[in-house]
Amino acid sequence: MNPAVRRAAGFVLLAVTLATACTFLGRWQWNRHVTRDAAIATAEANWAAAPVPVAEVVADPTAALPDGDVWRSVTLVGRYATEATVLLRNRPVDGSPAYHVLVPFVPEDPDGQDLGTVLVVDRGWVPTGSDASAAVDVPDPPAGTVTVTVRLRQPEHPSTRSAPAGQVQAVDVAQVLAAGGGDLADLTPYAAFGSLVSEQPAASTALGELPAPSTDPGSHLSYAFQWWVFAAGSLGAFTWMGVRELRDPRPVPGGPAPSRTPAAPASRRRGGRAEDEEDALVDAQLDAGAASTAGSPIEDAGSPLEDDDQASEIRSR
Repeated sequence: MNPAVRRAAGFVLLAVTLATACTFLGRWQWNRHVTRDAAIATAEANWAAAPVPVAEVVADPTAALPDGDVWRSVTLVGRYATEATVLLRNRPVDGSPAYHVLVPFVPEDPDGQDLGTVLVVDRGWVPTGSDASAAVDVPDPPAGTVTVTVRLRQPEHPSTRSAPAGQVQAVDVAQVLAAGGGDLADLTPYAAFGSLVSEQPAASTALGELPAPSTDPGSHLSYAFQWWVFAAGSLGAFTWMGVRELRDPRPVPGGPAPSRTPAAPASRRRGGRAEDEEDALVDAQLDAGAASTAGSPIEDAGSPLEDDDQASEIRSR
């Protein structure tokens, strides 16, 4: 294969590869933008919705919480299992280190009997103090029967990092209940957890209020368009380089120089075939006359006029 063709094919292959990769990366960022945009819309709609009994939203406590019900406000009546309180580590609030306080909540029927379920409730946050390893004084939740309003959340992935006793690194329901202990083994945990909105009656000492969900869409959309611009640019640039290789091939080191077709010499006379033959005949006769008079200087001196007359006579024929 001609080296120029091989290089051109390489450029085109590189262009297609880069353009394809950048297109898929742009599509990936676009999908992340769509997912984030849908999550923001859900959070805004559910945040403003009025609270309803938890049974209207979660019919099966063990079922995963649908995306459309995240941040939905629900109410429950029951009691806190204060003895099973757990601290969630590494959750700063407004740039300050803090612990989130996770307390299991046991729903009850109107007669005060347990319904056989338990919901992990994030009641708020407390500062860690100057040393995060020091003990933290956590205010107790209200005692007795309490009506709570919470916003439902999907659990986090289990953490593989270790934590001190009574603390966790993620809001995974199983890990929270295991860290808290208590007499909850016979209860069925909800697959979701709740962020506290209000308690009735209210606690004697309130915890720090949990922040609202972020509505920042991020940079996924701009990243998507950047990847697509890179795709178009790489396709155009490397394709042009391949075309240039075909139009102006570079010489191969140690090989013959590129052949060039020599240009035809320009003709001194421009005319038809008959005129060319006539001019050739005149030139031949002039040359013959010059040769015959070459031995006589006098005759040679006067020959131009004669030669002109002869040329005129021949051309007139």
